[in-house]
Amino acid sequence: MDLHQIVFGVYPYLCLGTFVLGSWIRFDHEQYTWKSDSSQLLSKTGMRALSNLFHIGVIAIFFGHFVGLLTPHSVFLALGVSDMAHQGIAILAGGIFGSMALVGGVGLWLRRLFNKRVRAASRWMDINILGWIVLTLIMGLSTLPVSIGHAEHGDPTVMLRLAEWVQSVVSLQPNPELLRGVDTVFKLHIFLGMSVFLFFPFTRLVHIWSAPLGYLFRAYQIVRARRTA
Repeated sequence: MDLHQIVFGVYPYLCLGTFVLGSWIRFDHEQYTWKSDSSQLLSKTGMRALSNLFHIGVIAIFFGHFVGLLTPHSVFLALGVSDMAHQGIAILAGGIFGSMALVGGVGLWLRRLFNKRVRAASRWMDINILGWIVLTLIMGLSTLPVSIGHAEHGDPTVMLRLAEWVQSVVSLQPNPELLRGVDTVFKLHIFLGMSVFLFFPFTRLVHIWSAPLGYLFRAYQIVRARRTA
């Protein structure tokens, strides 16, 4: 078994296993650390804009990858979405939301590094996980020129092979050979992205599990002005 087979055949399960079991163990044993460690009270300057850019971008990218890579090829064709249209949508959406996430992520990372109050209240992993995500975003955006080149030649092969590889991993039948001839920039992006799941349980990212989705569906609060006699 060579390094390629280890990275793309074994490493995904190490990352996913750590992601699930590590999160479970942390919640069970260290519930007081299960929080976002927000630094907004320490410094509000630029926080809202940067946070919104980062979160909207990352959420859109996550679900875009989820749908784009896990949906069977036959489903896209049945819906009338050709391979080239699929690739075009992925390039456009990836460019827009990736750029949003990168701008927000870099700003938040620099804030963690150089704002004295925020830096004093930050843990080592708070700073480094942001830096790793930023690096992952940079590598993801670096795949766009290559993808555009493939699209200009009418070649969706790499996109299809990436999706087939992800589906092979999820179906517990990993086929790392699908990525054997894929451009290196895609492989680096995949490695960095998988590693985020590996680090996840040991960082502030665990608060994602507790996202208050109920807020989206709760009834409006009625607020009445206080009357003075």
